[in-house]
Amino acid sequence: MILHVYFARRFIQSFGVVTAVFLTLLLLIDLIEQLRKFEGIDVSFGQLFQLMMLNAPGALSEILPLIMILSTVLLFVSLARSSELVVTRAAGRSGLRALTAPMAVAVTIGLLTVTTLNPIVAATSKKYQQLSETYRTGGVDTLSISGEGLWLRQGGNMGQSVIHAKRYSADAGVLYEVTILSYAPGGGPLRRIEAGSARLEDGAWLLRAAKVWPLVAGLNPEATAATHDTLRLPSTLTPQRIRDSLGTPSSISVWDLPNTIRQLSEAGFSTKRHEVWLQIEMARPIFLMAMVMVAAAFTMRHTRFGGTGLAVLTAVLLGFTLYFIRNFAQILGENGQIPVALAAWAPPAASMLLALGLLLHTEDG
Repeated sequence: MILHVYFARRFIQSFGVVTAVFLTLLLLIDLIEQLRKFEGIDVSFGQLFQLMMLNAPGALSEILPLIMILSTVLLFVSLARSSELVVTRAAGRSGLRALTAPMAVAVTIGLLTVTTLNPIVAATSKKYQQLSETYRTGGVDTLSISGEGLWLRQGGNMGQSVIHAKRYSADAGVLYEVTILSYAPGGGPLRRIEAGSARLEDGAWLLRAAKVWPLVAGLNPEATAATHDTLRLPSTLTPQRIRDSLGTPSSISVWDLPNTIRQLSEAGFSTKRHEVWLQIEMARPIFLMAMVMVAAAFTMRHTRFGGTGLAVLTAVLLGFTLYFIRNFAQILGENGQIPVALAAWAPPAASMLLALGLLLHTEDG
């Protein structure tokens, strides 16, 4: 038991060191990216620093498998160089038993990632998107779905517009039975528009069968109303940004995903991305444990055998390969090519079996 605690403590130390190094690099790279993205826009360094910090949790969560591999490599290479692995084996402990504590720590980190880091990432990524849109266009574009239809809000230098549609296409690129209320930058209403349909294209809504009522003090809206067969209304929205506003899976807490999936399904939107993401998050602890096993399979050896650098490189490359396979399976699942459960759980299970086979081969030949 004391040995397990010792290995667990050493693994946590290695994990902390690797995480600190990567977090520092991520912050520096993201700061440069924010400076490039907002070049020419009046944004202070403090605001850019805030955006950088909001981006950090999501970036850290994304590279967590790589951090887990390198932490395991650092642990077992240091144990091998100090001959502690040799002493452990001489005491009758097999390699698999020595790996029990790091795997338990990996599962614990995975559970904390799903239950705690995931909601933090969802909140910070949503706040980052809102601040980024505010700094870029002066307003925030939002979308919500209710029993009354679809509600959109678009912002810009010309003011805000609230859009309501009773019906819409699957990707919300075409709206039907549309009502639009436009507001001046100061907040006062400018006009009301009703249209039979609205299609989003080339930075503008193309309205058909539209009627416009100016909402100006001292004017009779109905007397000054105008009808148009077609009418272009400038927009800062794009189809991709509307789909993102529906809630990218990573911007929704894992605790809220089941309810979001139900709402999107009732509204007629595809929920494949959200279903796959939910299952992948649930499988994350197993995948992280598999990364530990893969790295240990190549580094649980004494340094006197040589080839430590090649073993480390092989472990990292194999980890990258498994990570790529998991992402590829995620894409297949989102496109409906394979079942959701298979896309989420097959890569972690296959990674564990592969690592277990390598460990058994190393131990027993």
